[in-house]
Amino acid sequence: MFERALDLFEQIHLNFDSVTYTVVFNACAGLANDRAIKIGRKLLDEMPENYRNDVVVINSAMHMLMKFDDIQSAECIFRSNNEKDIITYNALINGYNLNDESSKCFKILEEMSHEGIVPNEITWNIFIDGCS
Repeated sequence: MFERALDLFEQIHLNFDSVTYTVVFNACAGLANDRAIKIGRKLLDEMPENYRNDVVVINSAMHMLMKFDDIQSAECIFRSNNEKDIITYNALINGYNLNDESSKCFKILEEMSHEGIVPNEITWNIFIDGCS
């Protein structure tokens, strides 16, 4: 029901919160069509600075950008995020898989090690499914 979610998003005129951003970014990622790309990029460009430090919102935005085949923008968000968690790294690894950039997965695993972030079962499943 991604189309319906975007229909509702375009009809509401409320102050957005982190849940709204996350839901809309996920709907845009699910569709990844011209309309979704336009809405998702506009929402991301206009998103207030305080949400740019919300790890859940940022992870959703990265996922959306990877689904748009915009690896460079997703990497930029990843690099600018000081609050990376295992989900952030998993989103990046999964995005690389989606975009046939599996060679970058090894560098991310090395970076995780340097940052003291321990891969979890999801990390290994993503890695094994697409990066090995």
